[in-house]
Amino acid sequence: MDLSVVVPLYNEEDNVRPLYEAIDPVMRALGKSYEIIFVDDGSSDRTFPRLREIARKDGHVRVIKFRANCGQSAATDAGFELARGEIVIVMDGDLQNDPRDIPNLLAKMDEGYDLVSGWRKNRKDKLLLRKVPSKIANRIICSVTKVDLHDTGCALKAYRREVVKKINLYGELHRFLPALARVEGARITEIPVNHHARKYGQSKYGITRTFKVIMDLLSLNLFIKYLKKPIYFFGKLALLFFLFAVLGLVAMAQGMWRGVYGPAELNILASLVFVFLASGLEFIFLGLVANLIYITGNKKDVYLSKLIERNHG
Repeated sequence: MDLSVVVPLYNEEDNVRPLYEAIDPVMRALGKSYEIIFVDDGSSDRTFPRLREIARKDGHVRVIKFRANCGQSAATDAGFELARGEIVIVMDGDLQNDPRDIPNLLAKMDEGYDLVSGWRKNRKDKLLLRKVPSKIANRIICSVTKVDLHDTGCALKAYRREVVKKINLYGELHRFLPALARVEGARITEIPVNHHARKYGQSKYGITRTFKVIMDLLSLNLFIKYLKKPIYFFGKLALLFFLFAVLGLVAMAQGMWRGVYGPAELNILASLVFVFLASGLEFIFLGLVANLIYITGNKKDVYLSKLIERNHG
């Protein structure tokens, strides 16, 4: 299959039909094989029934239903798992991204890029609730990840299949997909895309989302740095605890030599040395296990709570 379009949705019942009607003609006009994967992230409204109705009539449409709200990263990752296309396009389900930009993304991909990101040069959002938090988050993300994009928060992106299949998402990591893709050696660029004001429903973004992004960003550097060699991270922690153990042994030896420590003090130091040595060994063991998990490529299914509904024609 040539193309997969992944669309996470959460309580977007009024956007489902117009969104599908906007995507469908664009994909048909491309003349390529394609699928549209809608991921209902545990909506409490009629988002899923409306998606199911569309899937029953259009064999290109596939629907994933989460039993509970797991977040946009989880929904995006579930779409990646199900995607069969050589190129995977991701967009928001609120009609603010424009499906008519998809051909432009694909044209840029034809130049040899592995990830093409949208850049909302003329955003149609409220200044304080969306634009300001987004600009703050974008500057922090670019500074930390060293991925130079004007708009890391734009959901409209195109990826090569081999890139998305290597990425696991959690928290708010969908915002950091370019950084995670770069770790895999992806060539990344961006193009200007259209952006529309939200017509239906309520935005799920805002200042509180910026805080969550910053929290995930704190762990992102460690994640990227030690992704392929986790034993290095755990090994450094182990060395630190071994150092504490050595210092404890030195203190015990000096105390015994000078006679300044009694049995109680020596017992306390011996206990601390034992704890430090045990902790160091534990971190080495964790590092070896983490390395083994990475090497074998086992991928834990974090969506045990989801129900997948597929249209078989």
